[in-house]
Parts: sequence; structure tokens; C-alpha cells
Amino acid sequence: MTLSQKKKQEVIKEFKIHTKDTGSAEVQIALLTERINNLSHHFTRHKKDKHSRRGLLVMVGRRRRLLDYLKKKDNRKYEEILNKLSLRK
Repeated sequence: MTLSQKKKQEVIKEFKIHTKDTGSAEVQIALLTERINNLSHHFTRHKKDKHSRRGLLVMVGRRRRLLDYLKKKDNRKYEEILNKLSLRK
């Protein structure tokens, strides 16, 4: 499930660090979280969609690695993004 251009711009606007930021770890984590939430909702109706489930697991792993990187780089930002996105540690 892809995000609409409008939704993607809203997420980037909320999590960007500077005016032209589109690829920082914070923005990537927020975009992945939005896509993961959309896919999770998709699975409530399509329980047997195994191919998309694999894509979901890949996205969750990528988000986990980005969160680990952010934790090593800046622990304060890591805690902030966990709270903003309501993620568990």
C-alpha cells in the first residue's frame, strides 16, 4: 500500500528537521510507520494475503534498523519519535 502524495507531504512536514529535509531517519521512520499502519488495516479484510505480509515484515525490519541507528546517533530524538508515533521500545 502506497501513501497518497498529500498524506506523504503531511508526514514529511511534521517530522522534517530543516526546510528541504525529505530523507532524514526521522522522516523515513514516520513514512514507514504510516505505510505499516495502512498495511495492518489492509490485513483485517484480507487475511490470506501472504505476499503483502512479507512486504510488511520487510518494512518493519527496515524501521527497526532505522530506529536502532537513531538511538545510537541521538537518544533524545529516538525517545521523541517513539512518543510521537506511539511505538514501543
